[in-house]
Amino acid sequence: MKKKDRGHREKSEGKGVDDITSKTAGLNQDLKCQSIDEYQCTGNVEVDFLEVTALLGISEIPTVTHRQQAATSPSFEKGVEESPWGPKRQLLVDLESDDPKSVKAVKVFGWRTDEVMVKALNKILPSLNQLQTLHLWQAGLTPHTLVSLRPTLPLCSNLRTVVLEGNPGIKDSLHLLLSEDSNIAHLSLRHNQIDKEGACLIGSALSTTQSTNKNLISLNLAFNSIGDEGAKHIARGLRLNRSLLCLSLANNHIGDAGGASLAEILSPFPMCHEEIVERRRLLASRDQSPTPSDRPQSIPSSCSVDQGTNKGAKASGKRKDKPSSISIAGPKKDEGKMSKKVSDSKVQVPRTKQKSENKDRRQSIVDSEDKSGLGQNKADGEGIASTLLDPGVQHVGGKFIMPGNTALTSLNLAGNLLTECSMQLFCSSLQAQGDGGGGGGGGGGGGGLLRLSLSRNRCPSDCKAYLRIQEVMAQRDPLNKSSASQAEDGQGVAE
Repeated sequence: MKKKDRGHREKSEGKGVDDITSKTAGLNQDLKCQSIDEYQCTGNVEVDFLEVTALLGISEIPTVTHRQQAATSPSFEKGVEESPWGPKRQLLVDLESDDPKSVKAVKVFGWRTDEVMVKALNKILPSLNQLQTLHLWQAGLTPHTLVSLRPTLPLCSNLRTVVLEGNPGIKDSLHLLLSEDSNIAHLSLRHNQIDKEGACLIGSALSTTQSTNKNLISLNLAFNSIGDEGAKHIARGLRLNRSLLCLSLANNHIGDAGGASLAEILSPFPMCHEEIVERRRLLASRDQSPTPSDRPQSIPSSCSVDQGTNKGAKASGKRKDKPSSISIAGPKKDEGKMSKKVSDSKVQVPRTKQKSENKDRRQSIVDSEDKSGLGQNKADGEGIASTLLDPGVQHVGGKFIMPGNTALTSLNLAGNLLTECSMQLFCSSLQAQGDGGGGGGGGGGGGGLLRLSLSRNRCPSDCKAYLRIQEVMAQRDPLNKSSASQAEDGQGVAE
């Protein structure tokens, strides 16, 4: 009986320990769920989204819809992607494979993303290691929610494409996505009612004399209200930017004034006063900080050498390991005497000669800027310094001429208000770039425009300049060249 009682007691104690352990585990789990900061995301959006939204107290939680990734990179020139209709809000998640953690894109279509929902996204997005695209269409974003979302984007290591379309409330805050530390390569900002003020901020984010965006490759600003003044600001941002390859300004009410500013920066253009001042400052800072190997060694005078050798010979018998430092005092006395002799022998120069010397000095400064080794700063191909110190800068007629922006390969100006005058300007810019695109005009950073869309403007279809632009673009289009080469290869095989 005692053995049975003992065994029964041990079993009851064991059950009690198990109950306490399970209760403790449940308590720890409850403690974890009490704070969103302590929650560890798993990388599975469906699981994490339910947990995070519950912790934030969201009553109506959008459903998570997984879709197999079929398309490659999104095309910014096409219409808005259709979302599957449903009675409830959906968070669309594109997967690379069957693995629920292989998330390539997260998309919000047509429902409001308020501050609490942005907080949920800020928690989940950095845990998605394969995330490449974030798409928020008509999400009701505000300047505050955009500011809250922006610090999260650099934490997503593979995020390169951001689409914020149909959010007019953030039209004056979109430039925050173009900071120097931004990793975004493709940015689409269509249908945001961006006006000239927003375009001014975006142009300054593309480049100034002090900073430039080095990572943005394509920018879509179609279907906004940029106008002529906004186009001038965008063109100003393209003066020193050599990273942007594709730009769309379609359907933005841009007329000939804005078109002239955009056409100007495609071919060599004169530098403004601010750019010249910054260029000279960069040259001066580079010249004032030579490398140790380039620093000239001081040459002592003959008197100091004689004194140093004589006294050094006397002291050599006593201490051979200690160099003589007595010769330092010699040059100071001699230099003082020499300076007095030079000052006594000064001759007054006539004013006319001084004026001619000043002219020669100014001309020598210009020549030194033109002939100096400016290519050293361009070797890396990055940075605002390499653009301002472009070796292709020339001094012509009292002006510094900067090589045109030949890094831009695609420009879409369809559906605007351009007339025949703008067509002639663009035709001249293309001729300045050369038949091969860029014409090897050093420092542009690329080969020039390969695609220029000017359809649906206020220009007759039989305009000579417009027809000439179409011919040049057809010759430059790499797709046409590849198809032509394939046709020639086919004829060669047939023969």
